Amino acid sequence: MATADTMFQTVLREPARQVTLDLRAVTFFDSAAIHAVVRLAQHYPGALAVLPSRQVRRVLAIAGLGEQDWLLPA
Repeated sequence: MATADTMFQTVLREPARQVTLDLRAVTFFDSAAIHAVVRLAQHYPGALAVLPSRQVRRVLAIAGLGEQDWLLPA
């Protein structure tokens, strides 16, 4: 929760055509982080790629987001 908005604001700081979030080292992912990623997916339609850790993938699957096109396979 403490870093979700920072992640969101950092991504938006510079203009980009493609955004890749490398979350492979993330061990805790809460609803605030889910919200930030969903907002980024809306801001960058078709241009967001998320590299999830096992924990992030599990949380996104539980939230019903496990099949999103921005979520890259393991």
